[in-house]
Amino acid sequence: MTEVPHAAVGRPATPLAPETAAGGTGARDVRGPRILLVHPNYHSGGAEIAGNWPPAWAAYLAGSLKAAGYTDIHFIDAMTHHIDDDALRAQIAALAPDIVGATAITPAIYKAERTLEIAKDVAPGCITILGGVHATFMYKQVLSEAPWIDVIVRGEGEEILVNLVRAIEEKRWPAERGTIAGLAYRDEAEIVATPAAPTVKNLDGITPDWGILEWKNYIYTPLGVRVAIPNMARGCPFTCSFCSQWKFWRDYRIRDPKKVADEIETLVRDHGVGFFILADEEPTINRKKFVQFCEELIRRGLPDKVKWGINTRVTDILRDEELLPLYRKAGLVHVSLGTEAAAQLRLDLFNKETKIADNKRAIALLRKADIFTEAQFIVGLDNETPETLEETYRMAWDWQPDLANWSMYTPWPFSPLFAELQDKVEVFDYEKYNFVTPIMKPAAMDRGELLDRVMNNYRRFYMQKAFFHYPWRGTGFRRRYLLGCLKAFLKAGFQRTFYDLGKVNYWGPQSKKKVDFHFDETRTAAPAQVEDWRAAAETTRRARERAAANAALAAAEAKACGGSTEQYEEHGRETDA
Repeated sequence: MTEVPHAAVGRPATPLAPETAAGGTGARDVRGPRILLVHPNYHSGGAEIAGNWPPAWAAYLAGSLKAAGYTDIHFIDAMTHHIDDDALRAQIAALAPDIVGATAITPAIYKAERTLEIAKDVAPGCITILGGVHATFMYKQVLSEAPWIDVIVRGEGEEILVNLVRAIEEKRWPAERGTIAGLAYRDEAEIVATPAAPTVKNLDGITPDWGILEWKNYIYTPLGVRVAIPNMARGCPFTCSFCSQWKFWRDYRIRDPKKVADEIETLVRDHGVGFFILADEEPTINRKKFVQFCEELIRRGLPDKVKWGINTRVTDILRDEELLPLYRKAGLVHVSLGTEAAAQLRLDLFNKETKIADNKRAIALLRKADIFTEAQFIVGLDNETPETLEETYRMAWDWQPDLANWSMYTPWPFSPLFAELQDKVEVFDYEKYNFVTPIMKPAAMDRGELLDRVMNNYRRFYMQKAFFHYPWRGTGFRRRYLLGCLKAFLKAGFQRTFYDLGKVNYWGPQSKKKVDFHFDETRTAAPAQVEDWRAAAETTRRARERAAANAALAAAEAKACGGSTEQYEEHGRETDA
């Protein structure tokens, strides 16, 4: 890779107008290179129906950079403000940054790549950095298709980014880039990945700079209040085959509940937040710490000022049956459950380790505790049929969650299940890997019919809820919340943004044959990435062979000793960086 000039690094900041200087007004006392963080302008018609979500990644990275002494930090939320390429170009040019960083989940990857391409075009001397889960595992693909990206941060960014910025400031970049753990970059024609950096051990040592965000823009539609997404723990001990988070965060770590409560108190007091969702994969894993967190919120009187929600597992709800009233008292009002599938066969495929009957009971327990429930169903696998989709609807109505979502199966290209299904994957346009577009084509129906059947489930479920449940179930907060959720759905439906229906030309059953998902067929897997997939698949195959051989040996030994042939099977965890 050609060396980039750094003559501008460390220069004094140009005074900025109040609307340009994120987190401050006018000129500021700054140190180090000018750093710009950009949230790419990507929209999918999925989670956005509930509101505008604050990009917490920018606050956590900015906090770590400021703690290291870097203060000339700016942020552009191109997603929330729908900033197009021309406007983004003008804003970047006005800032003249030395370093531009972006992040991307899989469907936002092309927008992130384009963001950094624009940055490199208008500020040729800047260092362009990309982070996030997609780039972490797909760095060979990204660096092959976006050579203007100077470096990829692999894994948790707080400590790696500080080390990287320090090397740039001290003009040790790019000569000493190979000494910094957790990076990937191009060295001429070769793609290089340095050894994985250790995970952040002291999560309590990270103080996010929430002031970098313009909080008036982040509203939770059902309640009409400002919303935040703080972090209590990182990692997950479970290995669901469709998920990648347990690979990204690697080991499970949890913060001091009092520190998390401090952060919530700051968000409420300083930024007017009225609702938050814990970003954790499963915040109830550590029951002791979760209970302490709830008790701390109650002790501070915060439930009167802020409500909150979580994602968790059915098994944790069953385990905590006696604690659910405490959770509700602490302000927990919304629980999203990964019920996932309508048939036990699919639960086994996903390695969820739950049973169908457990889902119904967990929802009933939450309803009894006056906690709103959201049931998540994954649909659109190869063996999906009209009958199985009908089954998910019947189960959803039988279980009676307050909300139900049917998410299209999205085979993350770095998840274990992707390797198993790779020969059935026809779409490599990652922008469509968004939970609302049918990436997989079921054998028994085409994608248009799949979308139509899913929409039919939504229509029936929410029409009945709207007429016979939401307006009449409960009073006060419960009724207001349910009607707010209905409002969010109706608004997205009216604007045709729900499931990207307007973009794909879906107007009801009569249009299912005319649906066009606009897959970019020019998008293909880079040869270097294919090599990684093949190596990963071979590793998985060998691991399964070893596991099968060990299980057979253990069974033979147990039988020889007069024991049972039924053995407890432990689910292993990969520890990829």
